[in-house]
Amino acid sequence: MTPALFETARLRCRRWRRDDLDALFAVYADPLAMRFVGDGQPITREQCHEWLDVTERNYAQRGYGMFALEDRTSDTVIGFCGLVHPGGQEEPEVKYAFRRSAWGRGLASEMVPALLAHGSQTHGLTRIIATVAPGNEPSQRVLLKAGAVRQPDRVNGDGSTTWVYEWHAPRTA
Repeated sequence: MTPALFETARLRCRRWRRDDLDALFAVYADPLAMRFVGDGQPITREQCHEWLDVTERNYAQRGYGMFALEDRTSDTVIGFCGLVHPGGQEEPEVKYAFRRSAWGRGLASEMVPALLAHGSQTHGLTRIIATVAPGNEPSQRVLLKAGAVRQPDRVNGDGSTTWVYEWHAPRTA
């Protein structure tokens, strides 16, 4: 069993394992789940396999990356979350996605604050961003509830706009 990085009332977060490939593919090959992720296209099984390799390198380089989210009552992987640096960007960025069967249960609102706290407390991250498609209102609400603040929009190379949110770790005395 892979040790938990953090737990919430309903979720257990842990590092990815090779046997997470099927669950990873189930989430990231779903066109509806991916409509607001990256270019909006699902990814292939081979791309999921490559992502496992990239994540292993991120763990070695930074100590963090993408993680699996298990339902604590069934130990089933129902989603993924992480702190990543897409395209080598300087700022760590929150990413997450769930199986459709887990949608609408408030799990993202439960997980994001715990992920931010983990990044701050375990890895010393004091500023974490999130990027969101303008039409992804559920994720926008999740980030605002977690204490992130909207920043100026990011204009992408294709002329589209991405909303940027920024979270700062609480200052300790």
